[in-house]
Amino acid sequence: MSGSLTTRRTLLRAGTAAVALTGAAWGAGSLYTGTRIGSGGDGGSRPVRIGYLPITDAAPLLVAHANGYYDDAGVAVARPVLFRSWSSLSEAFVAGKVEAIHMLMPMALYMRYELQADVRITAWNHTNGSSLTVHPEITDLAGLAGRTVAIPAWWSIHNVVVQKMLRAEELTPVMRESPSTSARTVALVPMAPSDMLPALNNGVIGGYVVADPFNAAAEAKHVGTIHRFLGDVWRDHACCVTMLRGELLRDRPEQAAGFMDALVRAQAWARTNRPETAAVLASGYLPQPKPVIQRALTYTAAAHADALHHPDWHGESLDFRPYPYPSFTQELVRAMQDTVVDAPAGFLTGLDPATAHRELVDDALVTRSIARAGGWGAFGMRGTTRTEEIQA
Repeated sequence: MSGSLTTRRTLLRAGTAAVALTGAAWGAGSLYTGTRIGSGGDGGSRPVRIGYLPITDAAPLLVAHANGYYDDAGVAVARPVLFRSWSSLSEAFVAGKVEAIHMLMPMALYMRYELQADVRITAWNHTNGSSLTVHPEITDLAGLAGRTVAIPAWWSIHNVVVQKMLRAEELTPVMRESPSTSARTVALVPMAPSDMLPALNNGVIGGYVVADPFNAAAEAKHVGTIHRFLGDVWRDHACCVTMLRGELLRDRPEQAAGFMDALVRAQAWARTNRPETAAVLASGYLPQPKPVIQRALTYTAAAHADALHHPDWHGESLDFRPYPYPSFTQELVRAMQDTVVDAPAGFLTGLDPATAHRELVDDALVTRSIARAGGWGAFGMRGTTRTEEIQA
């Protein structure tokens, strides 16, 4: 037991150090890790530069490239560049090294209001697609008391939702301290997604909450089990959003419009061609093997009944619904204001949820692109309004 406690303390210290090195709000990872980006050309003739993480969340950006949809829309796009952490992707985007990315929506709010970055959300990149995966010996949420759970970043929907789940079970999330079984505390620590599965396998953490295919990989390797799909907690939530730099929208509007047409077309194709999407992602875009990627894209409610409290929500299914609903932005801002983070959070003080959506989200292009791609029904949507459903 003492050895296990020492390991956990070491993990917490290491996680704290990583956060300090990369900027507290980013979470985990190092700047530009394993990334090389060349300088672009000039003005409107310059190819759009895309950055992404090796997760299934990036599918629309990558499918549009692989299927030639950017070319069809008349938009020059460089081959998407893979980043190893949210921190490196975020830093590159803010610095203008890439101009189009998929990004954790809470981090998008941080960029806009804490960093005052010239960025806009132009669409949702996907809905659902994440899970809380736990060590096989943990059979219920209460079993996480006294354990550590890894999150991809402080400003992530993963951190927001897992804290709702913990509190519903009368567990207390803590930071920078060892978790206690008797006090029913659970330590949260940022960790790069690629490090989560080894940490779970070694018993360093009791679970992790992250995007796929890392949850599917844990199941395939019998290292962990999916305890709950996050889409079963917050119905059809946006995890990653599509973000464009303001200069692309202002100075190259035709490229921005064509880019959005291609992205939305890719979303429509991916949601109805899941095995084919897995093959595309495995063809040099993601490092994980095709069977794991396909597993993540084709979960069924029947095979994961224990991880679903609301099977009719289909929270197990990564989906692609591009319209950025105002109700979600507003509820997310309120949820972030109640979320514990080891990061600057002053930007949330007094931030009006409706104002945040109006200032950060530009839905003009995606609304037009949805119409061109078959309309609302092609994406399982009914219009521009909806009611948020959250049950931890």
